[in-house]
Amino acid sequence: MRFVLIFVGFFTTAAVAAEPVDFTLPDLDGKQRSLSEFRGKWVIVNFWATWCAPCRREIPLLKAFQDEHGADGVQVIGIAVDFVEPVVEYAVAAEFNYPILVGEQEAMEVAERSGVDFIGLPFTMFVARDGELIGTHMGEIHKEQLDELATVLGQLDRGEIDRDSVRATLNSL
Repeated sequence: MRFVLIFVGFFTTAAVAAEPVDFTLPDLDGKQRSLSEFRGKWVIVNFWATWCAPCRREIPLLKAFQDEHGADGVQVIGIAVDFVEPVVEYAVAAEFNYPILVGEQEAMEVAERSGVDFIGLPFTMFVARDGELIGTHMGEIHKEQLDELATVLGQLDRGEIDRDSVRATLNSL
């Protein structure tokens, strides 16, 4: 039996990498995919598992967010901290509209290499267009938080605010 601490949720910008982050993990077809493929886009990297109820509740929100903001240069990537077989089975039923990468220990190491204390699921990283990790969220993400994220990313893209303002907003959610 596996035990993982599940959080109610909070954003943090402390101890995140100020330099570009990158990783490579296999997708559902076994093809190696790297975060650097998505440079030039805002990337939401969501760590989840098939056995995690809060993770499963986030997925429809993240799919809707991808549909609503993909044309604005946002890319959601799911990283399943799980075994391949249950992830593939769940992915068929969930009809993901964003890439799903899979890794058990390797997926946890991705977060840890980014300077984040990975301590439970769900967990989400926010990566700027240039690959800089600008914030993280521990716990389940809710629609209101994603709406605020979309607002501040749009403001940053239009030059209305700077990255420090984005970090402060993420930290206050």
